[in-house]
Amino acid sequence: MSTMNFDDSPRGRQLEAFNRLLDVMDDLREKCPWDRKQTLESLRHLTIEETYELSDAILKADMPEIKKELGDVMLHLVFYAKIASEQNAFDLADVLQAQCDKLVFRHPHIYGDTKADTEEEVKQNWERLKLKEGNKSVLGGVPSSLPALVKAMRIQEKARGAGFDWDDKAQVWEKVQEELSEFEAEFNVPKGATIDQEKANAEFGDLLFSLINFARFAGINPEEALERTNLKFISRFQFLETESGKDGKNLQDMTLNEMDFYWNKAKNR
Repeated sequence: MSTMNFDDSPRGRQLEAFNRLLDVMDDLREKCPWDRKQTLESLRHLTIEETYELSDAILKADMPEIKKELGDVMLHLVFYAKIASEQNAFDLADVLQAQCDKLVFRHPHIYGDTKADTEEEVKQNWERLKLKEGNKSVLGGVPSSLPALVKAMRIQEKARGAGFDWDDKAQVWEKVQEELSEFEAEFNVPKGATIDQEKANAEFGDLLFSLINFARFAGINPEEALERTNLKFISRFQFLETESGKDGKNLQDMTLNEMDFYWNKAKNR
């Protein structure tokens, strides 16, 4: 373990803790069979899982759990840098210095002479600077592996940063109505006719994209809103299962009206 001395200030305590994490990482990589075996690729899916666990804790506003999950994510970041340093690719110092350099470059309104008084001006300037760094497209920075809903949000945000956007949310709502009508039209076919599933699928995608766009104008994070609805549904459905079970009822044998009775009780809790 390192014997470096740190002062008792908040910054000193943070540096001491971070230094301890680096020491522990060195020990684990040298002495633990599991940690020695890990690669950049083997850690990838574990990091994704840890990120989702952090997201869950944030949605639940569970501060002790957020602290725990932040530690797990931090460990993974240090782990990746440790593996890369063993391959003589880069080390943690290179990672942090490059990040600081990028932040300074992309905030000329703080570290330079550029003027940006609003969040919108900052975003637009950010996208222009990314193109100067060599990105061939404003949308080039959107990871292809993002979940579709999150990807749609990022695409729209980046397009807005380049000035490609609606003027107000009334226009966006008109687009939602238009896409809803087009989606509905795919099912208004003559009796006996076959629905074109490919077209219906495409129109549903357009409808979702326009709804996500409207949510952005309304100041709603659609990913967070949907996840909160998921959690609410889970809570109510599990209440339905538990309470009907207490009354000796089997969910598979219940009618929809019987289920609605417990569902409404869950809503009114």
